[in-house]
Amino acid sequence: MTRKTLFTVLLALGMSGPAVAQEAIGSYLAARQATFGYDYQAAAEYFTRALARDPSNPAIMESAVVAQMSLGKIDLAIPVARKIEADGLISHIAHMALVADDVKRGEIDAVITRMEDGRGIGDLADGLILAWAHLGAGDVRLAMANFDNVAQEPGLRSFAIYHKALALASVGDFESAEKIFSGVSDGPVQRTRRGTIAWAEILSQLERNEDAVDLLDDSFGAMDPEIQGLRDKLAASERVPFSLIKSAEDGIAEVFYTLGRALVTETGEDYVLLYSRLAHYLSPGHIDSLIMTAELLEALERYELATAAYKSVPRDHPAFSSAELGRAESLRRDGKMDAAVEVLEQLSVAYPDLPIVHVSKGDLYRQMEQFEDAAIAYDRAVEIYLDLDQQQWFVHYARAISFERLGRWPEAEADFRKALELNPDHPQVLNYLGYSLVEKRIKLDEALDMIERAVAAEPNSGYIVDSLGWVLYRLGRYEEAVGPMERAAELMPIDPVVNDHLGDVLWSVGRYTEAEFQWRRALSFVDEENPSPDIDPDRIRRKLEVGLYQVLEEERAESLEVVDDGG
Repeated sequence: MTRKTLFTVLLALGMSGPAVAQEAIGSYLAARQATFGYDYQAAAEYFTRALARDPSNPAIMESAVVAQMSLGKIDLAIPVARKIEADGLISHIAHMALVADDVKRGEIDAVITRMEDGRGIGDLADGLILAWAHLGAGDVRLAMANFDNVAQEPGLRSFAIYHKALALASVGDFESAEKIFSGVSDGPVQRTRRGTIAWAEILSQLERNEDAVDLLDDSFGAMDPEIQGLRDKLAASERVPFSLIKSAEDGIAEVFYTLGRALVTETGEDYVLLYSRLAHYLSPGHIDSLIMTAELLEALERYELATAAYKSVPRDHPAFSSAELGRAESLRRDGKMDAAVEVLEQLSVAYPDLPIVHVSKGDLYRQMEQFEDAAIAYDRAVEIYLDLDQQQWFVHYARAISFERLGRWPEAEADFRKALELNPDHPQVLNYLGYSLVEKRIKLDEALDMIERAVAAEPNSGYIVDSLGWVLYRLGRYEEAVGPMERAAELMPIDPVVNDHLGDVLWSVGRYTEAEFQWRRALSFVDEENPSPDIDPDRIRRKLEVGLYQVLEEERAESLEVVDDGG
C-alpha cells in the first residue's frame, strides 16, 4: 500500500494517532476482507476490535451492525445501531435493527413515531410496518386505511393486499380476508406457498374444508409433509386454526420475509439475508424465514452457517424433512460427503415413504460414483410414487445413468425410454441415450435422430453438440463430423473428452498435425489423480505414439483374441 492510499483510508476511518491508526486499520482491513468473502463471524470479530479503537467511526459502526445482523445476532447489533442514531447519523441498516428492537420490546407507539418521523427503513417497508403497528395498537380501521394507502403506491399493491388479508384474518374477519384471497374484493392475491396455506386455513375457519382441499390440490403437485399434513386435517373435516399471523409482531416479521423474497431477484443475497434474519428474530416460529436464511447462506457459499440454520428447524416441525434435505445438500457442497450421507440415511428411516428423500440419497450416491447404492435408492423412490406423471421422469433418468454405469444396459435403456415417455423430447435424456447407443455401436440411426433433436433444443450445449459430432464419426461421416466437433470444442475448450473426440475426427479426415495437437490438449486437461471413466489418458498417449488407425487395429485384435478365448 502506498503512503497516499494509507492516508486516504485513515481519513475515511476518521482515525488519529499512529498507534490507534495502526491497530484499528489492521482490524478494519481484516474485517473488510472477511466481508468480501461473506465470512461474517470473522468480520464481526474484527469490526468489534476496530470499533473498540475508534468507537464513533460511522463506517465501522454500520459495518459492525451488518456483520452481527448477518450472523443473526441482532441483540449485539442493536447497541451499535442506537449509537449511530444518537450521533445524528442516517443509516438505513441501523434503522432496520432499531425498528426490529422497538417491535420486539412491544414498543408499538415508538414504531409508529419512528415511521411518521421518517426514521424507518424505506418506502418499500415503512407503509406496511406502520399499518401493522396501528393494528398492534388496536386501531383496526386506521390499519386497514394504511394498507389501502400502500396499495395505491406503484408496484406495492400485491404486497399491500396480501398483508391486509393476513391482518383481517388475524383479527378474526375471515370472510373479508377470503374475499381478498379469492379476488372478490381487492385481490386476487398472488399465489405463494405461505399465502396458499393462509388461504386454506381461512377457508377452514369459514367451514369450507372441501374448498380448502381443492385449493391445495390445484396449487401443489407432489406435496411435502407440511402441505400433506394440512390437507389430511382438512380432508378429515378438522377445523384448522389460522396460524400464520397471531400478532402485529408476526405481521411485521412477515413484512421482512415477503420483501426479502421479492428482493432476491433485485439485489444480492447478502442484503436479503438481513431481512430473513430480522423476520426470524421477530417471530422465532417463522420457520420459512429460517429456511430462507439457510438458502441465502448456501448461495453465498457459507456452508457451515447454512448447515447450522437448517439444523435449527425443530424436529417436530412439518418442515423438518425439507430442512434436513437442505442440510444434506449444504454438507455435500461443502465437500462433507460422509456427513451428507448420514443425514440422508437417517432421514430415509424417519420418512421411509417420502420419495424426494430417496431421490436425494440416490443423487448423492450417484455423484459419489456409488452407483449400486444409487440404484437401490432410486428403486425405492420408484416403488413409492403413487402415480406415474411427468415430474417423475428424472428418477428414471437418474436410475438409468446408474444402471448404465453398472453395465446393466437393458435396465438402463428401459429407464431412459420411460423417462422419455414421461417427458418427451427432453434434450438431456435424448443426448444421454443417444450417446450411449453410439458408444455401444447399436441403433446408430436412431441415436443420430435423438441427438439431432437434442441439439435443436439446446444448440449451445457443448456436451450435446459433442454427441452429434461423435455419432456422425461413428457412422463414418467424418467430414460432416468436423463442424459439430469444432463447435463443441469452442463451447467446452478445456474438456478432455471433447478435445480427444475432436482429435479423432481430425485424424479421420487427414488433418494429422491438428489431431495430435488436440490429443495433447486433452491430456493437459486430464485429472490424473481423479481419473474420469470417460477418458483414458494411456489410450491418448498411444495415439500420439502410433496414430489413431494403429490403435484401432490393436483394439480390434484384442477384441478378436477375447472372442477366440471364448470370452
